[in-house]
Amino acid sequence: MAETGHEESPFNIHPMDQFEVKSLFGGDIAWYTPTNVTLWMGLAVLATVLLLVVGTRGRALVPTRTQSVAEMIYGFVRNMIEDIAGKDGLKYFPYIMTLFMFILFTNVLGLLPYSFAVTSHIAVTGVLAMAVFLTVTLVGLFKNGVKFLSIFWISDAPLALRPILALIEIISYFVRPVSHSIRLAGNMMAGHAVIKVFAGFAGALGIGAVAPIVAIMAVYGLESLVVVIQAYVFTILTCVYLKDALHPGH
Repeated sequence: MAETGHEESPFNIHPMDQFEVKSLFGGDIAWYTPTNVTLWMGLAVLATVLLLVVGTRGRALVPTRTQSVAEMIYGFVRNMIEDIAGKDGLKYFPYIMTLFMFILFTNVLGLLPYSFAVTSHIAVTGVLAMAVFLTVTLVGLFKNGVKFLSIFWISDAPLALRPILALIEIISYFVRPVSHSIRLAGNMMAGHAVIKVFAGFAGALGIGAVAPIVAIMAVYGLESLVVVIQAYVFTILTCVYLKDALHPGH
């Protein structure tokens, strides 16, 4: 008689299970259900408030370590906006700073054991990217009017090629939120999946898992850099898109 069940192999690793959205209190998930995504996004917001509000409330002349970190991040984002979008872009500093801090903390918190990588979900990064896309588009239209459409018309190109180039520019413009969101989600998902695979090998091999453990350490170190770089890349692309909206002729 054939066996009705089999023991699960220790090498039966499921790296994608860590990205499953789960209700915090069990049961079905609806739009109002608190989930692990809700929890870790809330913790990211809390961490941002603790660093930028609570950590700098003293405004000491000789700053504390927390205040120094907050001031360093503040100056970094401010200089990035000014260098890319110009002084006109500083008007949108609060939005870009909030965006950078939220992505940074969700990425960093996602590296903690038993945490959840919020930005590995396209539903989250897609909303962030679409918000950026709509914001810069509306800013460009309200600030420049019809002149904003000049970003699609390459006046330096030969006249015969301009309609073709305009079509390409329009397609690339509306693809921006897709590439903007997939880049962040894909990098976060790939890194966490690789760590989970090596962790599964380490658990299966037991005391002989020297190579997987070394690999985990190496990938984890790399991922620690990636989470910061991806927050930077998302933000700097936002600044580039804002520059196009503010100065469509450049």
